[in-house]
Amino acid sequence: MRNRWRVLTPLLATCLVVTACTSGQTPTPAVQSSAPGAAASQAPAQGGEGAFPRNQTLYTGGTQWGAPANFNPIRNWDHATGTNGLVYEPLFLFDPNTGQFTPWLAESGAWSDDTTYELKLRQGVTWSDGKPLTADDVVFTFELGKMKTVPYANLWTFLKSAEAVDGQTVKFTFTKPNYQQWANALYSRVMLPKHVWEARSEEDVVNGVNDKPVGTGPYSYHSHDQDRVAWVKRDGWWATKALNKDVKPKYIVDIVNSSNEVAMGLLLQNGLDLSNNFLPGIANLVKGNFGVKTYYPEPPYMLSANTAWLVLNTQKKPMDDPAFRKAVASAVDTKKIVEGVYGNLVRPANPTGLLPQWDKYVDQSVVSELGFSFDQAKAKKMLADAGYKDTDGDGFVENKDGSKIQLKIEVPAGWSDWMESIRVIAESAKAVGVNLTPEFPDYNALVDKRSSGKFDMMINNERQLSNTPWMYYDYLFQLPIQKAQNTVNFGRYENKKVWDLVQELDGKKPEDEAGMKEVLSKIQRIQLEEMPAIPLWYNGLWSQTTSSVWTNWPSSAPDAPKSAPTMWRNWLELGGILTLTEIQPAKG
Repeated sequence: MRNRWRVLTPLLATCLVVTACTSGQTPTPAVQSSAPGAAASQAPAQGGEGAFPRNQTLYTGGTQWGAPANFNPIRNWDHATGTNGLVYEPLFLFDPNTGQFTPWLAESGAWSDDTTYELKLRQGVTWSDGKPLTADDVVFTFELGKMKTVPYANLWTFLKSAEAVDGQTVKFTFTKPNYQQWANALYSRVMLPKHVWEARSEEDVVNGVNDKPVGTGPYSYHSHDQDRVAWVKRDGWWATKALNKDVKPKYIVDIVNSSNEVAMGLLLQNGLDLSNNFLPGIANLVKGNFGVKTYYPEPPYMLSANTAWLVLNTQKKPMDDPAFRKAVASAVDTKKIVEGVYGNLVRPANPTGLLPQWDKYVDQSVVSELGFSFDQAKAKKMLADAGYKDTDGDGFVENKDGSKIQLKIEVPAGWSDWMESIRVIAESAKAVGVNLTPEFPDYNALVDKRSSGKFDMMINNERQLSNTPWMYYDYLFQLPIQKAQNTVNFGRYENKKVWDLVQELDGKKPEDEAGMKEVLSKIQRIQLEEMPAIPLWYNGLWSQTTSSVWTNWPSSAPDAPKSAPTMWRNWLELGGILTLTEIQPAKG
């Protein structure tokens, strides 16, 4: 889910003035149906066999920066946009703005004692192949976590058993009550059909393409090509009868981003109805006569979503040294990024990285004692005091053993705001004597490097706003380190003491605010002493909409929906799916 910008180029400036500006693509590209797993061929943009009727099709973009790689809901870091949410669904939804859970596939769920949670499924929910959703499917989904390579394997460090009491009831028994993690799992884990998945090997479960997805959601696979994936509305979605909710678009086509310039061109031509990119000139777009709207009509324009982190590979020199990491934190001119790159549409992060919604959990005394701010003179002194000195006179410090420091900082090509940001970070580092070079690999290539630990530094914002700050600390500190770190602890930082504290936080009931704060203070002290990752800024939930085809988009207007206007991965269960039930076709 990412979304970028760069300083306005002449092309973009022209696009802001002339809405007919193209970016080399037709505004409403259509795709012919193809067999699942096979590339689809292009059909004419308007009309023709296989073309999507424009008034029935929602065009989106901003999540996917490479050809759709798979439809595997286990791979929630790189599956095709919509796999989770449109096809596969969770037990509950969670509204991060109100803090409320909404029963979804589940009708109810509650702790009957400190080690037992009982879940009731809705009656009448069916998979897209017509078979009923049962308690056995829920048990099977959670038991897949017994495979060590499945991203939610850590659940089984405290989940003792999952038992189908009857067709609609599941009893979960725990060795210890990790209340916060379990609450998160109830809305972030999508359910899988046992009858489809039970014969698959661990390799296929984790790495399989899953080219014939079978889910409970409102859409089914239609087709895909190198630059898009298409979903088609299916009959029999359970929520239509149970909750009187109906998704409005017959087709959803998510366009792969080749660049922000292309996204801008498509948006201004009404070729995108919903863009989840960060696009330049937001004020001009919203206030001008371009038909583009955002959640707020004034800055910051977007809802808050996540923290952008500078992730350092702590398994490599000199990033394995806390003193070096803390010096880098003081060297980065975050203000220049916030003002120069983003035009004040993002906010500098608190030294803890906790989102503004979690301010009450920040121990300000710890931040006052150990927090960092931009101070290049201090950064130089910290490097020198730690033994990093320029011994050969080339302007860059060497490692303590005299070896050269030649580091790379990487973000995917086309992510323009992050590209500009790491240029600023590299300049900041060089100003204090650290040789740091920005590079822009292909998105999928960087995902592989991130997973395998074959990088020096990168920016990441994997964890979104959620039900608990435990999520951020699980993201930063989760142990043990696996061969492939696909969703957490990309910096491969190993500290058992802080991981024990994260687990202690996990055992606090969400309503025990005082108990949470006590543990969080200890975590934040270690975090700021060790600085395994550096919080930079708070990203918005980038979202721009047009209303020529679809109207009634979420916004801050009193009578507008307040759900999440996004297709970002891991956000459909945070209300994004409700947006598809609330938009309406434009009249005329």
